[in-house]
Amino acid sequence: MELQSDQSREMSPERKIGRGKIEIKRIENTTNRQVTFCKRRNGLLKKAYELSVLCDAEVALIVFSTRGRLYEYANNSVKATIERYKKASSDSSSSGSISEANTQYYQQESSKLRAQISNLQNNNRNMVGECLGALNLRELKNLETKVERAIGKIRSKKNELLFAEIEYMQKRQEIDLHQNNQYLRAKIAETERGQQHMNLMPGSSDQYHDLVQSQPFDYLQPSDDYHRQDHTSLQLASLN
Repeated sequence: MELQSDQSREMSPERKIGRGKIEIKRIENTTNRQVTFCKRRNGLLKKAYELSVLCDAEVALIVFSTRGRLYEYANNSVKATIERYKKASSDSSSSGSISEANTQYYQQESSKLRAQISNLQNNNRNMVGECLGALNLRELKNLETKVERAIGKIRSKKNELLFAEIEYMQKRQEIDLHQNNQYLRAKIAETERGQQHMNLMPGSSDQYHDLVQSQPFDYLQPSDDYHRQDHTSLQLASLN
């Protein structure tokens, strides 16, 4: 059995078929050359993108087809990358030209970031009313407009929350009043049933009359203080 399996493995044509090496030379067939160009171009662009993302590298790729069509990729800008390349290669005679150019580039970028951070910090101080001496009249008016717009948004949000809270409290009080009224109706119904039972018994009407007078029940109605409180809350919210 082992001998047969070895022979079948040696005679199997599928195991001999594999992907062979491609000779690197110009493809004579026009269709095959165009298909290969499209596939290799897309793979090259993909590799350039992956290199720029994975390694945080500045990559610029330029490809011209045989028909003169331009294909390019750059994670920053092709023009900016070319200018950076020219600056780096202009002093190629010296050994440290590339490192110096990179150092100068990063110094410029860091100075830009420091200036942006300082500007944001000054804007935050101005928004809270600090460091206003360096601003002119036009800048103060612009700052006032921004602050008023921000205050309007804050007041609108505050009034929205106040009205929602007042509406919730009103619904909650209405539910409580409804539950109390239901409870009182049940007590009254129970008292009326007791009265009917007492009326059926001889000589018990006077005792029941005294019991009702000693334990009076009143319906729970919304008081004037409740309406006055809601009206005052609404007035406070509208004034704010």
